[in-house]
Amino acid sequence: MNNANHFVSSLTEKCRDKSLEEIFTILRDLVEDAQYPTVKEWRNQGGKVLGHFQVYFPEEIAHAAGMLPVKICGSQTDGVAVSQHFGSYLCSILKTSLGLALDKNIELDLFVGLPICDGARNLAGIWGRNFPYKSQILHLPQNPSSAAAPAFLRHEYQRLAQDIEKVTETPMSDEALRNSIKLYNHSRRLMFDIYQLRRTEPWKLSADESMALIAAAGFLLREEWVALAENLLPRIKARQAQQREKMRVVLEGGFCETPPFDFLQAVSRSCYVVDDDLFIGLRYLLEDVETEGDPLQNLADAYLFKSSYSAVQHDDDKPNEKMLLERVKNSNAEAVILASAKMCEPGLDEQVAYGKELDEKGIPYFISEFEENQTTFDDISIQLETFVENVMFD
Repeated sequence: MNNANHFVSSLTEKCRDKSLEEIFTILRDLVEDAQYPTVKEWRNQGGKVLGHFQVYFPEEIAHAAGMLPVKICGSQTDGVAVSQHFGSYLCSILKTSLGLALDKNIELDLFVGLPICDGARNLAGIWGRNFPYKSQILHLPQNPSSAAAPAFLRHEYQRLAQDIEKVTETPMSDEALRNSIKLYNHSRRLMFDIYQLRRTEPWKLSADESMALIAAAGFLLREEWVALAENLLPRIKARQAQQREKMRVVLEGGFCETPPFDFLQAVSRSCYVVDDDLFIGLRYLLEDVETEGDPLQNLADAYLFKSSYSAVQHDDDKPNEKMLLERVKNSNAEAVILASAKMCEPGLDEQVAYGKELDEKGIPYFISEFEENQTTFDDISIQLETFVENVMFD
């Protein structure tokens, strides 16, 4: 059943006639709410839910079939229920993501994992042994520059579409998929506008406010998120905020597990975060996906040839360290914060390459780490203030 044309969650009413500050507080509370209340509202009206793990997932395919795609990205939970399924040596997001489902905080009709690291490669299998619905892995090309990659990825998307059709019991038409592609093209343009504002006038939108708004796209029906963003963007641009003397920095390392809001607030006390890779999967495609021709092939081509970068994709045509330098240049940043999630092998490995490249270019950088359940941030505040002072008065 496709409820997309008329479903609106309670969030829209909660935000009505509220100030920007109140709306960002509502959004933060919703993002941090492990109960996924808006997803429950969708299910209560008969909607189907597809949960997918990090980093990038072609949500257009699920949307075109009338499902609600939800980015499963962990939560601030104790992780007791999941302790028997994963070892303590793994990153937090793997354990808390599975824990959300084990604790029945979120109910799905299909789960799709992506083999972005050794731990994530096993997530779909463990998930599938604990729930009655299907759990599968979507394989994105490990060698995007291969001549066989476009056909391979289209085949993967076709396989995914067939599994989705079995859940919805409704064939997916090319027209429906093209309409979803148009909608998601529009939503990504709105996200790019949000980040452009942060690059040009970062005092009008803080990093934690931006993350609250972007993260909401991971669980709201995309039509509702677009309406929300279209309402907020003009108000943010017109916001009266005082520009302060702060260092402009790029935050790199939140491509999968994201830092707590309080971590970003601690950083923002001494810096303007003018760009980052937080929830990069929601804006991974840098250009509009073509709407003429084969929509599945167009989605595959967009991922292969018009996409961003992350520590879990290795493309010879866009080395991650060179792409980071482009991000620094385009945002006119003065320094970089390399902040990896604890126990994140891809993130920690990439810090080595990033650090070497930044050293060669003479760009200052600050190394830190975080985890979802982190609650104290005094150390990061003091260390970062010292870093900023050393750079500014060197």
